Amino acid sequence: MLRIRDLHAGYGATPILFGVALEVRAGEAVALLGKNGMGKTTLMKTAIGFLKPTRGSIEFDGHELTRLAPHAIARLGVGLVPESRRIFPGLTVRENLELGLSAAADRSAAVRERRLAEVFQHFPRLQERLRQAGRTLSGGEQQMLAIARVMMAGARIILMDEPTQGLAPQFVRHIRDMVGELKRLGVTVLLVEQNARVALAVCDRGYIMEKGVIVFEGPAKELRESPVTREKLGV
Repeated sequence: MLRIRDLHAGYGATPILFGVALEVRAGEAVALLGKNGMGKTTLMKTAIGFLKPTRGSIEFDGHELTRLAPHAIARLGVGLVPESRRIFPGLTVRENLELGLSAAADRSAAVRERRLAEVFQHFPRLQERLRQAGRTLSGGEQQMLAIARVMMAGARIILMDEPTQGLAPQFVRHIRDMVGELKRLGVTVLLVEQNARVALAVCDRGYIMEKGVIVFEGPAKELRESPVTREKLGV
């Protein structure tokens, strides 16, 4: 579903990615692991169109993404849950969710109500807080809202950037379970995480990135047991 080849990107004259190659098959959850500052977020920003690569290809379901604007990429079914969550703090939970629908190809009332029902099935806490402003939610609830907003858009693949960062253990477990549930629903996931134990517990395969390069890849079980994972990530 997502294939990245020989990707080079950076900020201005500062290169960050050096020939990255990875792929995510339909229905998979794939982990992209690495310490801070290794290029994981840069890869996500490039995949969603916020950064333009200097070289390489990003293909989603047969569509070349490197020439498209972010909104066009979103309309194809690529969703991003950014590291900082980026919810609208002054808007209510419902308003945040309905804004997610703006990235959908079909924005009819019927689609809106169906997707709201699906979101509430997985995140009943959001239904309880529909009229609350985003700023009043806990960190875990804001993360739920960020994921739910992408679900409202009907994303076929979700790029999740450090979803468990700074969360209490009960919310970390909830996010882990949510990734598993997304897989069950047929949604493909590329999960960027520093918490390798959580990521490899729920993902099918994984990649380890170091200094803008993929240095190791394999099935999740292999990564859990590999000395390379311990060496590169300290786990």
